[in-house]
Amino acid sequence: MMVPVRCFTCGKVIGEKYEEYVKRVTEKNEEPAHAMTELGITRYCCRRTLFTHVDLIDEVIQYPV
Repeated sequence: MMVPVRCFTCGKVIGEKYEEYVKRVTEKNEEPAHAMTELGITRYCCRRTLFTHVDLIDEVIQYPV
């Protein structure tokens, strides 16, 4: 739902880099691997966590609690 603040495996903070990653991949048409490397996400576990995240918060927030 929301971007994980830390990597589930190693605990490195990756949540602060998600918006920049999405902007680079969608607007600048940069390759995901290259964008992650430039943002300092070099571990496989961190890449997996960020790459496989599905942002569903906009869809879920429509429904009242």
